[in-house]
Amino acid sequence: MMVDSTFALVGKNLSEAMRILGDGQRETEAGPERWRFRACIPGPLQGEGQDVATVLHLVHNLLHDEDEDKPSQPRMQNVGEQGHMALLGHSLAAYISVLDRERLRKLTTRILSDTTLWLCRLFSYENGSAYFHEDDRDGLVKVCRLVINARYEEYSSEGYAVLCSKQPVIYQSASGRPGLGQHLCSQLGLPLSSLCTVPCNTIFGSQHQMDVALLDKLIKEDVEAGKLPLLLIANAGTPGAGHTDKLSRLRDLCDQHSMWLHVEGVNLATLALGQASSAIMAATRSDSMTLTPGQWLGLPAVTAVTLYRHEDPAMSLAAGLTSSQPVARLRALPLWLSLQHLGHDGIVHKIRHATALSQHLLQRLKALTSIKTSVEDELSSPVVLFKFSQDMSAASSGGSVEGFCAGEKEVLDAFNRWLGEQLVQWVPSSGVDVVELEDEGTCVRFSPLLTAAVLGTQQENTEELVEKLSELVPSMCSTMSLRQDFREEVHRHSPSLTYREQLSWPGLGAVWYEPQAEGMDESRREEELQKINSELLNKLQELDSDIIFSTGPEFGTEEECIFVGMVTEDVDVSELVDTVAALGRDIEESGRLLENMTEVVRKGILEAELQLQKANEEKLMEEGALRQLPLVGSVLNWFSPSKSSIKGRTFNLAAGSLDSTEGTYSSKAQAGRQSQQETPTSSSKKHPGQRLFRRSGGGSDSFSETSSIGQAEETPREGSSSPSVPPPSSPPEEDSHSAADAVAEETQEPAVEEHPHMEVEEEEEEEEERQPEGQEAEQSGR
Repeated sequence: MMVDSTFALVGKNLSEAMRILGDGQRETEAGPERWRFRACIPGPLQGEGQDVATVLHLVHNLLHDEDEDKPSQPRMQNVGEQGHMALLGHSLAAYISVLDRERLRKLTTRILSDTTLWLCRLFSYENGSAYFHEDDRDGLVKVCRLVINARYEEYSSEGYAVLCSKQPVIYQSASGRPGLGQHLCSQLGLPLSSLCTVPCNTIFGSQHQMDVALLDKLIKEDVEAGKLPLLLIANAGTPGAGHTDKLSRLRDLCDQHSMWLHVEGVNLATLALGQASSAIMAATRSDSMTLTPGQWLGLPAVTAVTLYRHEDPAMSLAAGLTSSQPVARLRALPLWLSLQHLGHDGIVHKIRHATALSQHLLQRLKALTSIKTSVEDELSSPVVLFKFSQDMSAASSGGSVEGFCAGEKEVLDAFNRWLGEQLVQWVPSSGVDVVELEDEGTCVRFSPLLTAAVLGTQQENTEELVEKLSELVPSMCSTMSLRQDFREEVHRHSPSLTYREQLSWPGLGAVWYEPQAEGMDESRREEELQKINSELLNKLQELDSDIIFSTGPEFGTEEECIFVGMVTEDVDVSELVDTVAALGRDIEESGRLLENMTEVVRKGILEAELQLQKANEEKLMEEGALRQLPLVGSVLNWFSPSKSSIKGRTFNLAAGSLDSTEGTYSSKAQAGRQSQQETPTSSSKKHPGQRLFRRSGGGSDSFSETSSIGQAEETPREGSSSPSVPPPSSPPEEDSHSAADAVAEETQEPAVEEHPHMEVEEEEEEEEERQPEGQEAEQSGR
């Protein structure tokens, strides 16, 4: 009963830990702020210790606090019931390790033998042994040591000295896992010259399959050079494209030269289905193969397995494939529990579901235009590789593609990289990723055997993938065909606009506005150029358009440009470039106006002071010297009030001149203000849902959009004498008038202090109704 209660306690603690770590319910009496504070700021080890719940809450914060700014992204992979069983296996392995040695030996032997038997029967690998390892490359390292021990009889006593007589050679495919051969040589202490990379087929067959004829030639050359062909690494599903080598022919070649054949790859999972293709079934004749059931079945932290055949257990023990330590055999416990929980039918169902998803997506992709699949010669492969192709894009759009072949491959790679990123963002449950292949460039890969069990991918997710592709492909086709038109339109606006060749940008292109100022030093010109283009980008982003304007990717650009994103086929590229040029020109002219503002204001203030001084002298001449005396002047003003002829002044910032305010006070409004305010408002009216840069042939909406943007750009330039500015910058023009009035009032303050009666006149003029002159004189007399 003690063992049963302990097992129950282990399972209960694991369930509680998973709940705390996964559901986010971590608030305690101290509140969430306390946990965040303790998780973010390291401190000394607590003297009294903490309970399990406190430690688990701390681990939860460490796992999730950094992801609080990204709520749209899943924090953890989906761990189903079989995943909990695998995690329970790790907990039980730690508990079983404390049993007495004899009981531990019996238990681990049973676990190891059961798991080996189930895997060999499941994947049709008869009379095999199993080695369980954390690193999926470690099994191949141990197999190589086994082969060295078997081929070099004195290796156990002489060590690496016996290798000098005949240098061992390990052969691998050029499409194999990157860095695998280098890892083997590093772990085995072999020079890199012991590694031979075999090219793939270039004329016949798949471009990702090992060239068998060339391999035979290389082996014979090594034998003649006194080397020993040791081991061949074949692929049943290459890491990138999912292709399978000609395993049957490779098996015959290895038998001919007494070589060890090792097979690895995701396609080995289809051996469990019973109706695998003959190319995959040939893997059962190999000397060893590495399986990754944790990825195929969605089991977290489950070891990889290397199945091998060898009759001498002493050599297997020397190579490290078997261990005399019972604790090392407990690595198989999580997989042992998971296989029993799933059962044979559950395992086959998961693998069959993943292959069915691949076949369904492959059939749906063949119906899409401009999408090319790359594994059409292997219909049984669970890996689907596809990419956007330019071949059909020219026919589906009306743009020109002449002269676009120089960097076509790099541009297509950029488009496919963008396509993969969009699919990952919009359909994350599909598990697609982007791969870079040497011959085919950038492609999108769908490998459900590696992702479906974890992400819970279903057939409706593949339908969402196809639906999203159907939405993205037309815009990619139109953007590809209009890139040349965009380049030509930008060249037409030279030298104000400069086209930047950015082959790695998945969009219409990149443009740069060049200011036309002369006589400016290089540093000042560079600063002005950056300022204008930055403001131009902000104005373009504020436009009511479907086109995305940005600063471009974070990599691959030496200079900051204005990058134009994907467009539809009804976009008017000419209007788009004209708008960019017009906005840049308006920003440049507005900048020049602001630069001259200080000088204009200074000259206006000097002129205002001269005119006010002249007005004061004229007033002195009109009133006479007696009125200037304090006592006499007040008496004269009592009997005979004088009427001042001094008029106010307003500073026109746009024209840079001083004007009289007599017309303003008589009409109670500034001249020209109303017309300037109404013109942008009436010209910038838009229909709901309107988008810019659309051709008139695209419908009534596109016609109204095109006409409205044309008016918004032309009307302000015709109705104003100041430098033309786009509609968004019209409000600051009102601020300029108010600023000019403020300057004029400040310049008039000295004159008002010298003549108190002018203050009375100004206060009366600001009233809602102007009083008659007789009443004014009467009030002044009072």
